[in-house]
This record gives sequence, C-alpha cells and structure tokens, in this order.
Amino acid sequence: MTEKKHNLGEWVGKYTNDLYSWAIHKVTDPELAKDLVQDTFLAAAEKLTSFKGDSSPKTWLISILNYKIIDVYRKKVNNPVEKDDQTLSNFFDVNGTWYHSKKPADWHHEEKNLLDDDEFQKILKECLDALPEQWIMCVKLKYLMNKKGEDICQELELAPTNYWQIIHRAKLQLRECVEVNWFQD
Repeated sequence: MTEKKHNLGEWVGKYTNDLYSWAIHKVTDPELAKDLVQDTFLAAAEKLTSFKGDSSPKTWLISILNYKIIDVYRKKVNNPVEKDDQTLSNFFDVNGTWYHSKKPADWHHEEKNLLDDDEFQKILKECLDALPEQWIMCVKLKYLMNKKGEDICQELELAPTNYWQIIHRAKLQLRECVEVNWFQD
C-alpha cells in the first residue's frame, strides 16, 4: 500500500460530500448526518492501519458510516411498542374486517411514478415523520436500507413479533396519511 492510499486528510476532502449525502438520505436530520460523517472519519482514523485496500476507500468509509447509522437507530429503540389496540381499531372492526371508510384506496396513478413526483415525496416524508420514532427507524431500515427483518430485529434488539407489529401499524398509518394528504383534495 502506498502512503497516498492511506492519507485520511485526502479522503476527508474527497469523500465528505458523498458520505454526507448518504447519511442525510438515511437519517433526514442534517445535524445528525454531519455528526455521523465526523464519527465515521474518527473511526476510520482509529482503524486506518487495518484498511487493507480490498475495497475502495469510499466503500470502506460508507461501510463504517452504515454501522454508525445503525448504532443511532439501536440507541433510539429501547422500548417495545406498547400494545395499542386503538391503532388497529381505527382501521378494523372487532371481526378484523376493514371499516369501509378505511379500506385501502386504488392508487393507480397513470401520469408517472409517484416516487418521481417531488410533491408526493414531500407528503410521504411528512407522513413518515409523523410516525412514532421507533416506527420511523424500523421503516427506514426495512424500506430505505433494504435490511431483512431478522437483521433489523438483531440490530435494534427487537423481538420479531414486536418488529412485525411496528411495520404493520406503520404501513397502516402511512397509507392513511398519504391517502388523506395526497389522493383526497
């Protein structure tokens, strides 16, 4: 390995923006994203001698950053979701049948892919941010970081039943919020 490949100062200048973009995409909090990037470089400085060059420096730094992001989520998730029959009773009757007014609407949107629409993305983000913190973390890990349920349970120290309950309730709340704020005028 040449000295240049292990020049952390050069890496800071070269990769900070990329790391920040990745972090802000995953945590959506600018200050937290900056802290995560800084923590990533501090961890890299401590482990620099262990970098063997099997991957690019950027890939190695992103890997460290991903662990930092997971640590943030792990620290925030301490308590299981309390049994909240109120959440489910908003959507289903005692027999488990959808209330007519709460049945999922048909989301066929022919003009374009909804995720390509900036206004739709804004509403989706607002709906996501309205969820309880623990639910947000589970949804982001599952759908934004494409983690498997068993990995999320392990990383956040959640029981599988609690995790699936969180995902189910979060999807119900997100669907309703999007339908009310996007599809209904």
